[in-house]
Amino acid sequence: MDVETAVAEAFREEWGQVVATLIRITGDWDLAEECAQEAFALALRTWPRDGIPDSPGAWLTTAARNRATDRLRRDTLGAAKLREAALVPVPDHPEPDDSGVTDDRLRLIFTCCHPALATEAQVALALRTLAGLSTAEIARAFLVPEATMSQRLVRVKRKIRHARIPYRVPPAHLLPERTNAVLGVLYLTFSEGYSAGAGPDLLRPDLAAEALRLARVLAELMPDEPEALGLLALMLLQHARRATRVDADGVLVPLEEQDRTRWDTAAITEGTRVLETALRRRRPGPYQIQAAIAACHATAARAADTDWPQIAGLYAELGKHVPSAVVALNRAIAVAMADGPAAGLTLLDEVELEGYHLLPAARADFLRRLGRHTEAAHWYGLARDLAGTEAERAYLTRRISEVVSVPGEAVRRSGEARPPEAP
Repeated sequence: MDVETAVAEAFREEWGQVVATLIRITGDWDLAEECAQEAFALALRTWPRDGIPDSPGAWLTTAARNRATDRLRRDTLGAAKLREAALVPVPDHPEPDDSGVTDDRLRLIFTCCHPALATEAQVALALRTLAGLSTAEIARAFLVPEATMSQRLVRVKRKIRHARIPYRVPPAHLLPERTNAVLGVLYLTFSEGYSAGAGPDLLRPDLAAEALRLARVLAELMPDEPEALGLLALMLLQHARRATRVDADGVLVPLEEQDRTRWDTAAITEGTRVLETALRRRRPGPYQIQAAIAACHATAARAADTDWPQIAGLYAELGKHVPSAVVALNRAIAVAMADGPAAGLTLLDEVELEGYHLLPAARADFLRRLGRHTEAAHWYGLARDLAGTEAERAYLTRRISEVVSVPGEAVRRSGEARPPEAP
């Protein structure tokens, strides 16, 4: 294994643990992240010379702690933390407690999701600290500007510091009050990996698979929590389509054009079974409803067999649990498929989602289906400008050529995005 591959693997497996150890030692989130980053940079410089260590995690934790020690030594206010840091051993396994959570990554997520913080702050902090997502990636997940998310992260870290919120896993009887935020972390981590995986600009191919693994662990830990089961079912049903989401050239393939014979039937079968188990609890929630939508797609033998009226109804129900513009957009798309594009356009007029490329993409698609190609081209252009991945932009380029023939400069400014993959 070459050094760059070893460091990348260590980042996936050890980042959260290294940061968590430094937070516990120093109580300073920013210092912990900075020193962890420096440790990985040091690994890239020294491992080619010294060889890959037998225990990369321990090496990285020691290197990061040494960096933190140097920083604290230069800061007179850090003297007490420095003495404490010198006494804390590098952990090989999580400390014993009565939480019942044995998976390292899941423990760290529960630790981040402290109920004294707003749920959105818990999720954002966990994504930044444990999954290693950049501020820009987290902002994209929350559909807010990067500067806004940066300010939110600064504020939540400041609150943790000033309120002296402890960084530890809660006992088992307190886990339920953190479960909703933990589900949010896993869902957004999966979504980031799933969307990043659709094209040649793939950044973190492991995120979706790791989130799926953690969702499975959580469902085993909380077998009577229907939303944990619902999230696992949702991930399985979506992940089943992973091999068909892009073509050989890295261009996004819309759901209705995917080769369903290549879908992972075992994952679909398992996802459907897990969903049925969740629904028998008779406590419906947003993840179960989204899984039911995904099941409508996954179990249809052909795109033409998709039960769009049922999907539209499920989105209406989802809107009662999650009254968001994204849900309203997805419902409009389902209604357009069930009742025609004119009905979808009427619903789109009520949706406000500034900067979200799938809104103009949906409008462009409805207009194209109505034969209003000139208007569609305008909205294609807006969608193309807002698209976040190369796979999507490549898809837009292909679709615009199907709508209207324009010279080179106009082509570069025009495009159409697909309707969002459900859910």
